[in-house]
Amino acid sequence: MLALAGRAAGVLKERGGIANARLEAELLLAAVLGLRRLDLYLQFDRPVRTDELDRYRTLVRRRLRHEPLQYIVGETGFRRLVLHVDRRVLIPRPETETLVGEVLGWAVSRNAETALDLGTGSGAIALSLAQEGRWSRIVATDLSADALDVARLNAARHGLTDRVEFRHGDGWQAVLPGERFDVIVSNPPYVSESDRESLAPEVADWEPASALFAAEGGLSMLETLVSGAAVRLNTGGMLALEVGLGQAEWVARRAREHGSYTDVRVVRDLTGRDRVVLAGVP
Repeated sequence: MLALAGRAAGVLKERGGIANARLEAELLLAAVLGLRRLDLYLQFDRPVRTDELDRYRTLVRRRLRHEPLQYIVGETGFRRLVLHVDRRVLIPRPETETLVGEVLGWAVSRNAETALDLGTGSGAIALSLAQEGRWSRIVATDLSADALDVARLNAARHGLTDRVEFRHGDGWQAVLPGERFDVIVSNPPYVSESDRESLAPEVADWEPASALFAAEGGLSMLETLVSGAAVRLNTGGMLALEVGLGQAEWVARRAREHGSYTDVRVVRDLTGRDRVVLAGVP
């Protein structure tokens, strides 16, 4: 098995330019065989059937077309969750785990009970909050009905269906009149269309554009969130946003200028980049 993965890794590296070719070749093989990656080493002499070899070749060809590994194997890890992902949703990133961690830490200190996840995608944020926090109500929205189907699947997968209410709607349209929350959290589209050519093909060619790109240099949805969140937050509530590179200062300044927020601060992700903007309401 390991020799087979080694040959596949060579193809992925030489023909596809895949950086972590050996790792990905082994993960693809493990997916075909229904094993953990570690099992490839523990069962190194296990024979590979012809039908399994054919399926493996198919998966390698898909990766050579730069289809993301996560879509090919159908899942990805996020904090304590293993989430189903496919082309209907953005692949959750480690940076977003920082956003969730900040919300959870704040919620514990304030006894927060209600949360709104605007643009939930796969459900990564809302479901992590539900699994790790103590909330009386979590609402998760998305403009994509297809994305909500994936989020509901993930909720069922982790026994969290009764913990999160999913709603279909574009931005604030999914929020009821007069409805307020202790926390509003979002990882919105924030990539500028002008940056499309600089993105890896795995991102630009495969992930849903509606979850990636925003107008006004990537700032339009962030502006909408900063402008509209304050009136939908309870007293002492918090807005928590993931932002793109170079956007944190603009978003933080916009929150301060708004006049409704206090204690505006920027948090760095694990790579040391400004990634999260937090803004409270008095």
